[in-house]
Amino acid sequence: MFERAAAEAGFALDGSQTAAAERLARLGADLSARRRLFGAGKPPRGVYVWGPVGRGKSWLTGVFYEALPLRNKRRVHFHEFFREFHAVHARHRKERNACDLAVAELLSDCRLLFFDEFHVHDPGDAMMMGRVLTSLVEQKVTLVATSNYPPAGLLPNPVHHHMFEPTIKLLESSLDVLEVAGPHDYRSRAKSRTRGSRSRFEGGGYLWPGSERQLREAGLEPPAAAERQTVRTGGRELTARAVRDGLVWFDFHELCDERTSTVDYLGLADRFDTWVLSGLPELTSGRRDAAQRFANLVDVLYDRDATLYLVADAPLADCLRGDALPIDVNRTVSRLGLLPVPPFGGPPSASTVRAAAVPPR
Repeated sequence: MFERAAAEAGFALDGSQTAAAERLARLGADLSARRRLFGAGKPPRGVYVWGPVGRGKSWLTGVFYEALPLRNKRRVHFHEFFREFHAVHARHRKERNACDLAVAELLSDCRLLFFDEFHVHDPGDAMMMGRVLTSLVEQKVTLVATSNYPPAGLLPNPVHHHMFEPTIKLLESSLDVLEVAGPHDYRSRAKSRTRGSRSRFEGGGYLWPGSERQLREAGLEPPAAAERQTVRTGGRELTARAVRDGLVWFDFHELCDERTSTVDYLGLADRFDTWVLSGLPELTSGRRDAAQRFANLVDVLYDRDATLYLVADAPLADCLRGDALPIDVNRTVSRLGLLPVPPFGGPPSASTVRAAAVPPR
């Protein structure tokens, strides 16, 4: 199954991908057998697949998920799940077992939960994630997760890491941990082999310095002052430079310098499938929070496969440089490296950007 899918995609599995594919195939067989036994007994042991960006983690687990003949399965991005979880948890917050009730309501009869892009950087999220994972184990849900970090690398801030150690032990005892870290960045290789866009996200662009001529040649009409309007998301009001059917145009300051959240971005992504973000600055040490919000926004838009146009003050290598960058900068750079760059000016190649964006240690 995996070999055939890889051949159709134009590559051959490397050693670490083959090992992960074999383990996922065994899990698929175990889940199918358990279904025939009407769910009796202990649930199959889950899998935690981690490694650098572009090594095929999501591709492997996606092939596994799509081929699995299981009705009660669910694949969800980390951000999406927690938005839903917090909303449901709020309804049960006065009950003693609020977390268990929320998980049961969200997943219903789900037997396989696939967490894509599993990561934990916020201490509050970490504590809630620990309770959620405990509840998943108790409710006999098999978990599959992909991440850029091994379990021991989650919540890496040494000030808070000890708080997450019980959850790390739970992950390591409940899941088989597999590293997929082959020699090739398949995301970059795929980009270099194709001239056309493979997704809506890649149909956008990275534009600098963002002149009116450059914008128009990319198919974007610069917004007029009269187009400014308030956009509501959750309980927050944000000022957009323009709203045109399914397109929303924000300034970086409005969306990332303010105290917006990933939940705000998810709510907006429900309504708009084309985004323009202008004024991307060089993210210096004084903009650490803004840099993290920007990385979260890119995660949401990439996962939703929304079209993104970035209008920047400088090449991407200069914007994503310095000690203000979030821990997940390599993932952000890898994704932004997929955006087309107009031939009349723009940042260096994705490989050059990737090298330049990694802060010195």
